[in-house]
Amino acid sequence: MPQFERITFDPNVMGGRASIRGMRITVSLVLNLVANGMTVAEIIEAYPYLESEDIQQTLRYAAWLAEETIHPVAALA
Repeated sequence: MPQFERITFDPNVMGGRASIRGMRITVSLVLNLVANGMTVAEIIEAYPYLESEDIQQTLRYAAWLAEETIHPVAALA
């Protein structure tokens, strides 16, 4: 797994869901904000405790999760 030092998993924070730096801001929330058209500046304005690198790392983490690996299956005779 690549280094995602800003993405944390803590069973005591948001039920262990992927969060930003241990805060109660989940990766999925940030992704939804971006997907719905908010800019980095707008997200930081709405959540001033976030940093632009938090958002960039969230996007890199999502891209890493979405990578497809194809495993060929032997043909059945």
